[in-house]
Amino acid sequence: MTTFPSRASFHVVRGAGAQIDPGPLIGAVVAIGNFDGVHRGHRAVIGAARARAQALGRKAAALTFTPHPRRFFRPQEPLFQLSSERDKLRLLAATGLDGAVVMTFDAALAATTAEDFIRRILVGRLNIGGAAIGFDFHFGRDRGGSPDYLRQCGEKLGFAVDIVPPLEDEGRPISSGAIRAALSQGKVVEAAELLGAPWFVTGTVIHGDKRGRHLGFPTANIRLDPCCGLKHGIYAVRVRIGEVMRDGVASYGVRPMFDDGAPLLEVYLFDFGGDLYGRSIEVAFIGWIRHEQTFTSIDALRRRMHEDAAQAREVLERASRAFPSLAEVGGYGEGG
Repeated sequence: MTTFPSRASFHVVRGAGAQIDPGPLIGAVVAIGNFDGVHRGHRAVIGAARARAQALGRKAAALTFTPHPRRFFRPQEPLFQLSSERDKLRLLAATGLDGAVVMTFDAALAATTAEDFIRRILVGRLNIGGAAIGFDFHFGRDRGGSPDYLRQCGEKLGFAVDIVPPLEDEGRPISSGAIRAALSQGKVVEAAELLGAPWFVTGTVIHGDKRGRHLGFPTANIRLDPCCGLKHGIYAVRVRIGEVMRDGVASYGVRPMFDDGAPLLEVYLFDFGGDLYGRSIEVAFIGWIRHEQTFTSIDALRRRMHEDAAQAREVLERASRAFPSLAEVGGYGEGG
């Protein structure tokens, strides 16, 4: 059994722009960004904020936005987000931050100039003790605010700004875009290297057509976000159910052998016979097995499923027991 940290003191405050009430996070040093996936680059920014906060004797918090600005500006374009908002907050809580300020990204915020964002929100509402941002972070109307501009304003207004340089992994840039690209090709090991832990999804187990049970592989079925860009195929997975982890093999795709329906994640847990319907589980993708495909017969499919399960066991036996570091966030939605 594996236990996971709890952060009942992690405060989450929400609001729109200059009307937001930071509550217990007033005066905090803030790490600013979208933090989709909370990857290694994001954690470098968070680490800078925490170090500055410790030096000043202040709290450290993430300042993030919902919806993602890309969804606001280009709603017609699908956006593969690496983590749901709730999972993002749980990942942020596990970094040791004291809380998160979730700011509504709406038309008013989009029209706010960089100067007003600093003076009215960062200083006027949040009274920040400092800020940490990535080297490429831009903000304000028409992305008019640059890292250097924020630092210059901070010098005038009395708060320090840490600008974190780009982070690479063996020459690969660590970014949410690079991770999305890796997942779109089924390269879950590469994605995990960039993230710092396996990529995972959270979902509620739903009833399916029971076809897996008839084939000898009963599955826990989860609908993922329609914008999920994970490559369709078969994966070795590790699943968290409550406080327990189990290994398994999963198919993500449209089931071309049967119905070519909407994409579905179907997870077969090894050596498990419990009822998971209606329960929330977390599925971490550890290794790629093969492409989704059709077979000449049900027997051929069943034989291949046995091979997939055996290969997944081998992959998981070689893999570390690492699972994304998550914290249960108390008071999700308003305060802590």
